This record gives sequence, structure tokens and C-alpha cells, in this order.
Amino acid sequence: MRSMWKGSVSFGLVTIPISLYAATENKNVSLRQVHASDGGRIQYKRYCSIENVEVPYADIAKGYELDDGEMVVITDDDLKELPLSSSNVIDVLEFVPLEAIDPLHYDKHYYLEPQKPAVKPYVLLRDALHKSGHVAIAKVALRQRETLALLRVHNDVLVMTTMLWPDEVRTPDFGFLNEDPPQVRSQELAMAGSLIDSLSEPVFDPGKYTDSYREALESMIEAKVAGKDTRKTPKRAAKSEVVDLMAALEASVSEAKKARKPAARKTPAKKTTTTRRSSKSA
Repeated sequence: MRSMWKGSVSFGLVTIPISLYAATENKNVSLRQVHASDGGRIQYKRYCSIENVEVPYADIAKGYELDDGEMVVITDDDLKELPLSSSNVIDVLEFVPLEAIDPLHYDKHYYLEPQKPAVKPYVLLRDALHKSGHVAIAKVALRQRETLALLRVHNDVLVMTTMLWPDEVRTPDFGFLNEDPPQVRSQELAMAGSLIDSLSEPVFDPGKYTDSYREALESMIEAKVAGKDTRKTPKRAAKSEVVDLMAALEASVSEAKKARKPAARKTPAKKTTTTRRSSKSA
């Protein structure tokens, strides 16, 4: 991994120099816009709408458009003058329980690696966080923008998650919230609970799931490279509107239980096979 930012974690009077790495990566297959007849790439040129001339990248600045259409030009020098108190510093402000933060506020995730002289204070903060069960709320400036962030422990590494500001999270404003809620029968609620129980797992295992669309797209590309014909993947039929909620819940619970029965039967079979093999070898 390549470090994208260097700075430090400010923890009280303790300073921990760190390197920042993106914790996630986009695995989507990148497709370019091309001319359908010959595959030539489509290119875009930067033109000034007033002078109608191509503008070199060095002459491009940022602009803020007013309501009347007038443009306020903002240069890089202007942005450098703005105060960023947390520039190159992840400034820890307070500690809170993780469950006190709604995941809706999360934005992007980064790994923090300690620089060589800072391994001990890094491990100290990591272990103290883990033992407390809390996360650290901090401020940090990335790419000339100040943001809230939280620090937590994942796989023995400090992870920083940037957060949205409160006014960046929209308040849901839907008509049904202002109407009298429909009456849910106790039987329906109990059956919905049974469905949740039948689909519940003790832990989340992301390895069980794959991106079937990306896999199909990659296979199609490989087939085209090999000069083979490609076939359309059958689409899943859209589900019809639920008419009888209780019947749909009962059917869902039944299907979920059937799906789990084969997995439950395989376990004893494996144990029996292992026992026989060991007895033969003995």
C-alpha cells in the first residue's frame, strides 16, 4: 500500500507520528467511453465558455457560482489562507461508546501506521482504546477540507473513519411519517421475528458474499478477448406485490428453514467419514 498522507495523532500531550493509508479499494471493472464503430477513446477538452478557447490545466482555478450566475474565482493561494487548525494533525477531542454513533454519519476509512519512533505510544493508544470499549472523536484536515473523524481498533491497527458533519446528513421527510401508522397484528410481528431468527447468524462473514455482477462482466470481457460469443445472463424475475402479508411471512420462514436443513445434515456425515478413516489407518 502507498501512504497518502503523513501527520500525527494528538492525544492529550502525546503526539504519535503516523502514515495514512486508504483502508478500502473500489473493485468495479473500469469501462471507458469509446466510439462504438471502431473502439476509439472519447476525449474531452477543457474550453472556456466565454472566450471559446481551450484552457491549459495550469490556468484552471476553482469558482463559486452565485444565484445570479456570477462566478467568484477562488485560487489555490486563496485556499491556503483559510484556517485549518487540524492540518497534518488528527486532533483527538473526546471519547464515546461506538454504539453512540449512527453509521449513517460514516464516510471513508483509513489505516494508521505508526512511524518508527512512535510505535510505543501508538500501541498504548490502541490498547487503551480497545480496553475502554470506546472510540476517539477527532478533527482532521484532508485535501484542504476539515472533517470529523473517529479512531477505533480493527485487527490490531488503528482505523480512522471520516464522518459527515451534522448538516450533511439529511432529515427524512416522507409523507407516511405524518400519517397514522397501519395496525400491525401481533401474529404478523411474531412471524417477522421468526423470519429474522431463521436468517440470523452469530457473526457476519463477508467472505460468503461475492459481486456476481462484476464476475459476470469479467467473464464476458474474457470471452470477448478470446473471440467467443457471449450469452445474456438470465435476469431474476421481479417479485409480485405482496397481497397477504402473513402468508408471505410464513412462506419466507419455511423457505429459510429448508435452505438450512442440508447444511445441518452434512456436519454429522463428515464426522463419520473422519472416524472411519482414522480407524482404518489405526
